[in-house]
Amino acid sequence: MHTKTIAQLGKALRSKEISSVELTQHYLDRIAALDANYNSYITVTPEQALAQAQAADARLAEGDSSPLCGIPIAHKDIFCTQGVRTSCGSKMLDTFIAPYDATIVENYLKAGAVMLGKTNMDEFAMGSSNETSYYGPVKNPWNTNCVPGGSSGGSAAAVAALLAPGATASDTGGSIRQPAALCGLTGIKPTYGRVSRWGMIAFASSLDQAGTLTRNAEDAALMLNVMASFDDKDSTCVDQPLEDYTANLGDSLAGLTIGIPEEYFGEGLHPDTARAVQEAIKTYESLGAKTRSISLPHTHLAVPAYYVIAPAECSANLSRFDGVRYGHRCDAPKDLADLYKRSRSEGFGDEVKRRILVGTYALSAGYYDAYYNKAQQVRRLIKQDFVEAFADVDVILGPTSPSPAFEFGAKTQDPVAMYLEDIYTIATNLAGLPGLSIPCGLVDGKPVGLQLIGNYFAEGKLLNVAHQFQLATDFHQQLAPATA
Repeated sequence: MHTKTIAQLGKALRSKEISSVELTQHYLDRIAALDANYNSYITVTPEQALAQAQAADARLAEGDSSPLCGIPIAHKDIFCTQGVRTSCGSKMLDTFIAPYDATIVENYLKAGAVMLGKTNMDEFAMGSSNETSYYGPVKNPWNTNCVPGGSSGGSAAAVAALLAPGATASDTGGSIRQPAALCGLTGIKPTYGRVSRWGMIAFASSLDQAGTLTRNAEDAALMLNVMASFDDKDSTCVDQPLEDYTANLGDSLAGLTIGIPEEYFGEGLHPDTARAVQEAIKTYESLGAKTRSISLPHTHLAVPAYYVIAPAECSANLSRFDGVRYGHRCDAPKDLADLYKRSRSEGFGDEVKRRILVGTYALSAGYYDAYYNKAQQVRRLIKQDFVEAFADVDVILGPTSPSPAFEFGAKTQDPVAMYLEDIYTIATNLAGLPGLSIPCGLVDGKPVGLQLIGNYFAEGKLLNVAHQFQLATDFHQQLAPATA
């Protein structure tokens, strides 16, 4: 059953081909037997999962036809889950038991979904390789010598290794789309404000957005139908009419105009990745779409702007972890200053400390205008590039990541090289736009991701464009060799 998609599993549950308890136990058995190879989970919740599965079976017996009722999923360990450890991949929160559910976790519970556990991630979502986790790196099921991408690497590896049919994730600068690309999955980051951030531990509040990792666009639509909602507990959540994201998956692409940014095909792009993306463009043209070259002239400023804004917001958000109220506390502090200093020094890893220092510097007196304020001005220019582009095109297409998955340790000593892994994804977060990655080929046996960027609240269109590509190709059906 683990090779089936969420849509297929839902049909099997509703037709009584299998029960939710049986399905959940099947995945729990796979996690117990195989996850030592990938380290994709931080916490597995078998007793809670089976209890939720029993409740789902009762709902199904009464005729509940909710598409996700009885479906086991995994949650990234950035989302608070009542009574279950929520660590954010950090020693700082290793012992933190969340007293409430994040809104999206609550939404899935109401829909009857079953939580298998919490997935591994880069510490506080800071990383592009899942090598910064306090719980150790996650391994890519396509090649266990390689990274799965980050920060949502645990969610991506769990789905790619068939240890969950779908998983929640978060994306601050590419943390859903980049792991999707490196693990051969479909990953969607919705428009900023489309999904509630309440109960999601904050990294950079103006950039963070929850989304999903699945095996195809249809499953992504099913999960987004549950996840998307207005939440008055989140002041950044937009009260926008909801849509059924599965409704228009079958629409023809005839007449669709796809923009190809010239800036996304220059220096730094792996030639084999470029070839795979060019082949995908030909596939879209064969489906009736029109393509045109466009320019996003401020693209080269996205990475430097992001790595001022995100660390600045990180510095402010992580100041709450002080060893006083909750989280890690050092032993036998001499005084309050020693408590703060040692608790934070011991609780945070190197990458988190690096970003806190950069962010604090950028926000300090005398440097705020030169760095943070200037970065926000550049952010507005980047957003304007997209606004002008979408006046002429429906969707923007390009590579998700410059190259396929790289080996462990290849970039850990060079933070700038690691940051450049997100060069094609960061601008989407700065502008608050929806973005999606789907597999479009293999290079040396490793997946290549194709990124689709849509206009504000155009998730339905993005999913339609992705689904039509997946009907015409089989890249999304290819499984990692380790799962065979």
